[in-house]
Amino acid sequence: MNLKSLSKPWEAVSYGFLDASAKREIRRKTLKAVAVPGCQMPYASREVPMARGWGTGGLQISLTLMNPNTVVKVIDQGADDSVNAASIRKFLTRVTDAKSTWDTLEATLIQSRHRVPEEKLTRDQVLVLQVPNPEPLRSVEPNMSIARQMHADADYSRMWLQLYEQIVRSGRVMQGASYPSMVNGRHVMTPSPIPRWDVPKLNMAENLTILSAGREKRVFAVPPHTKVEPLVFSDVPYKVEDHHDLVCERSSLRGFFMNEIPNDDGSSSFEVSDSNLGIKKLNEAESTSASIGETWYKDGSWQQ
Repeated sequence: MNLKSLSKPWEAVSYGFLDASAKREIRRKTLKAVAVPGCQMPYASREVPMARGWGTGGLQISLTLMNPNTVVKVIDQGADDSVNAASIRKFLTRVTDAKSTWDTLEATLIQSRHRVPEEKLTRDQVLVLQVPNPEPLRSVEPNMSIARQMHADADYSRMWLQLYEQIVRSGRVMQGASYPSMVNGRHVMTPSPIPRWDVPKLNMAENLTILSAGREKRVFAVPPHTKVEPLVFSDVPYKVEDHHDLVCERSSLRGFFMNEIPNDDGSSSFEVSDSNLGIKKLNEAESTSASIGETWYKDGSWQQ
């Protein structure tokens, strides 16, 4: 007899790690969030083997939705190969026996931190966004009880005033990531810390988007074919980051959201933020099977 014979191979305590009660509650609250687009729903955020603030909200939603037929993709600021994305992807596949992929078009569930893929998502895909701070009114009303009453009354005057003050002081809206957006003409939400470039991708999209904040214990959603309109004044149009003339140094892609990389000589080079899009472009050049699907932007311009 040896120690190995006395132990069993590692296996999850329950399928998908979370217990059945936790999954039922998260599913109920997610359904409520889908029924009232953009409205925050509280839920009892469970402990998972990850520190709060590192994607626990998105992880719990993914664990609740996944099954053995799921094909999951996990990205961190556009990258599939970052430490956080790789760790979450490994954990999800280990406790569910689901398959994983880097290809946006192959995935049925995409969990993302701070980015929406450049390739268009379809009705058969679900996008789960990690959210550190789900309350768009926090910058203008730190008291959460009052902020929730403001949501109930659809009172967003302070938010409009904040945007107006930015225009008066700086000549433009200074809000970058987490741009406040009106969902279905009723609730203002913060669309995760995605850049302004990605916010139009949520408007009338074919896919379901679920946003979850584990630390704040809030979940909200944007159902398919739902209006998501950034808060803008009629005479100051909404503008995304001006990346139309930037070229990826590795893949030669042009007109997509880029990461700026400082060089030793003080200059900068650029690399496409959606790492798998760059890989597909390189594979296209080598005449391999990978192909780029339909994208939201082309040459930096929004495609209707």
